[in-house]
Amino acid sequence: MLTPFERGLVAHLIADWLLQNDWMAKNKMNLKHPASWAHAAIHTIALGLALGWPAGLALGVVHLLIDTRLPLQQWQRIFRQTTEGPAALHLAIWADQVIHIACIATWIGWAT
Repeated sequence: MLTPFERGLVAHLIADWLLQNDWMAKNKMNLKHPASWAHAAIHTIALGLALGWPAGLALGVVHLLIDTRLPLQQWQRIFRQTTEGPAALHLAIWADQVIHIACIATWIGWAT
């Protein structure tokens, strides 16, 4: 039996890596583009199935906002993380994932 965090993590990984296509990946930063909403809807459904619909809805909206890249840019600015060079892309991808996963953990900690 998986813990709530494990269910949320697996749902997130499936939605963010297996179910995200190139169209979503290229356009999800723009809230005016349907790709951002489609990607967030996938997360809402996956996390709703894993953690319940209130969690899915809340975390889907949070995911939508994180994917605008504004939280990541603020994080990089505050902590002076590299935004250029060969390591920048890997740092950005992993920082983005950590922010998403931390939000899932925070929801679970708050909800239980």
